[in-house]
Amino acid sequence: MPTSSSRGSVALVTLGCTRNEVDSEEIAGRLAAEGWTLVEDAADADVAVVNTCGFVEQAKKDSIDTLLEAADLKETGRTRAVVAVGCLAERYGQTLADELPDADAVLGFDSYRDMSSHLGAILDGARPASHVPSDRRTLLPLSPVERSGAAGGVALPGHGDPEGFVRARLDARPWAPLKIASGCDRRCSFCAIPMFRGSFVSRRPTDVLAEARWLAGQGVRELFLVSENSTSYGKDLGDLGLLERLLPELAGIDGVERVRVSYLQPAEVRPGLLEAMAETPGVMPWYDLSFQHSSEAVLRRMRRFGGTEAFLDLVGRVREREPLAGVRSNVIVGFPGETEADVAELERFLTAARLDVVGVFGYSDEDGTEAEGLSDQLPEHVVAERVERLTGLVEELTAQRALERVGERVTVLVEERDEDDPSVGVGRAEHQGPDVDGVCLVRARAGAGAGEPPAVGSFVEGVVVDAVGVDLVVEVR
Repeated sequence: MPTSSSRGSVALVTLGCTRNEVDSEEIAGRLAAEGWTLVEDAADADVAVVNTCGFVEQAKKDSIDTLLEAADLKETGRTRAVVAVGCLAERYGQTLADELPDADAVLGFDSYRDMSSHLGAILDGARPASHVPSDRRTLLPLSPVERSGAAGGVALPGHGDPEGFVRARLDARPWAPLKIASGCDRRCSFCAIPMFRGSFVSRRPTDVLAEARWLAGQGVRELFLVSENSTSYGKDLGDLGLLERLLPELAGIDGVERVRVSYLQPAEVRPGLLEAMAETPGVMPWYDLSFQHSSEAVLRRMRRFGGTEAFLDLVGRVREREPLAGVRSNVIVGFPGETEADVAELERFLTAARLDVVGVFGYSDEDGTEAEGLSDQLPEHVVAERVERLTGLVEELTAQRALERVGERVTVLVEERDEDDPSVGVGRAEHQGPDVDGVCLVRARAGAGAGEPPAVGSFVEGVVVDAVGVDLVVEVR
């Protein structure tokens, strides 16, 4: 049994987005402070805590598969318990517990602050009551400016406590996500996130800056600002221009070389924000714009704004200030009622926009959303065909866009060494976001000798000499 100096060992297994990574590190920080030993591999832990994703159907399946794999570890006798947390657990609660009896607990966001007590009870043989889901939008006032006084009584993963942030890093990457807000006030007809993440709540700038300084002290060179909607930051604090003033402070922290802003809502992008992002030294020329489609008819059914011409204008304004900026987005095809003309309009936009990265998703019903009840659902084979068609186009367009960068000078943050060739560094240039935007393969110039391979965490300057898909080949010069 664990001693008083060690409650036991726990592994955090994180699925889904970078916001979930922040939440896992908050849970890890709370557990470490309560005497738990953090380990990397669930097979080496007394308790495996799986931070699930509940965004789309495939993510749900991946989460369930991971929980089942973790439960199998109990047969070895080393892993004693498996606990589901995160978005899938918050969204489905008791239903998930009924479907996964091998999971020892299904806990919602409200359990995070007391996670140590829950895990201790589970190891002692107890089975905590499963989370009972509710619409978290109802927990806070409808008016954003009335939320700051009420938010203290609502669990907001990744926000820490009133006395400060709580976090323990679970990796040694030279970049880290930093949560600036949670929740969303938009009512996109296909999206369930607001129901289980709640209304939009900004973190106070002092808390964001304190955590950013701590991350810099942990060796983080790039801060990746995350939320459900970064363009709304500050509206509940009575200052919609707060992000523009926060960026220079973040970029000015000792040790921080880069700041990257994610999850920009096109309908809310302000000229002042574009100006601040373009003119603040250290803020990367990278724009994560959530277009979702470009047909006005489809966008209105999605309860969104914009269209091909408005989106092209936005991309043009970005590149007018920063010609070499990276612009990425996601699109959904096969939305109920989508016609061939709508698909052609999306293809027209993507061809004209020359985006650096595009994620293509096929529409699927999400429980409780408005779109789930629409009558003109498309057959699955039609959705699949359109996904394949758009994916092929996107792969061609983004590969062309990458080749256009041959000859550009870039500065690469080296994140790891190539597995097949340790002399090659793998990292990202200024226009590349983490995980899904492609990488730079950094090598010494031909004929320059082997030299020392680039160190992880270092910045290396070079020239793009080739591209493989969206990945760039960079020679140090």
